[in-house]
Amino acid sequence: MEKQTKRRAAWKPGQSGNPAGRPKGIPNPQARLRKLIDVEALIQRLSESAAKGNTRAAELLLDRALPPLRAVAEPVHMPGLTDATTLTAKAEAIVALAADGKLSPDVATAMLGAIGQLAKAVEIDELARRIAALEEAHGQPT
Repeated sequence: MEKQTKRRAAWKPGQSGNPAGRPKGIPNPQARLRKLIDVEALIQRLSESAAKGNTRAAELLLDRALPPLRAVAEPVHMPGLTDATTLTAKAEAIVALAADGKLSPDVATAMLGAIGQLAKAVEIDELARRIAALEEAHGQPT
């Protein structure tokens, strides 16, 4: 067996790893620039400009102030889906609904993705069940 030795740090605690770096107390250039910018005055000017019809100013204000809108799908009734007994049959029902124009392609894609994730979960459960049965049959604790 090898004897473990503690590895010493390259420098002592409190000692800089870059002694030639920026001295303490001197702000970085970005911090100095931020202090020079009067943010409230800029926002006021943008607001005034946007109110006068400047669409670029309005766009800047809205992009920074409001989160982007996200599309939200309405609940969809999918006839035949509840009658399908297997995941494959459910996927086929979704594809048929999309092909008939009764389901939008984006909703069909999302539903097929959900079925794929469900199939993975079912597979993991089945593998766990099989492993437990094998361990029990061979007398190994679970």
